[in-house]
Amino acid sequence: MDEKDRKIIDMLLRDSRISYSKIAKELGISDTAVRKRIRNLEKRGIIRGYTICVDPHALGYRCVAILGIDTDSEKFHEIAKKLKDMDEIRCVDMTSGENMIVVEIWARDGESLAKLISEKIGKLDGVKKIKSSVVLQKLKG
Repeated sequence: MDEKDRKIIDMLLRDSRISYSKIAKELGISDTAVRKRIRNLEKRGIIRGYTICVDPHALGYRCVAILGIDTDSEKFHEIAKKLKDMDEIRCVDMTSGENMIVVEIWARDGESLAKLISEKIGKLDGVKKIKSSVVLQKLKG
């Protein structure tokens, strides 16, 4: 991967709908070269897909929270898979450090969040501890 590939990735991260011609103009190469580079990045698994950024509040989710979850080590992967399958959970990360798993949740309100934590996540066999933080304002991402 060279500097042009890195610039293409940076441009796509800022705007995944940017046209090949705009990228080509910025980099001083042809549209065809951009198309080939992007296809190559996709084949190599560097670009795995294209997505959108949405505002959860605009969709009616008034409570966005980050949970740190600690588990019994032998249940770690099983719990992570169950969390991935829950619709309310938007992101699941296995981490090192203070928490074993970190998740992002979109809930309709605080009551829905509390119910999800106490009735679903907290009841998963092997969950030892849950720490929650409600997102007050998203600054990036």
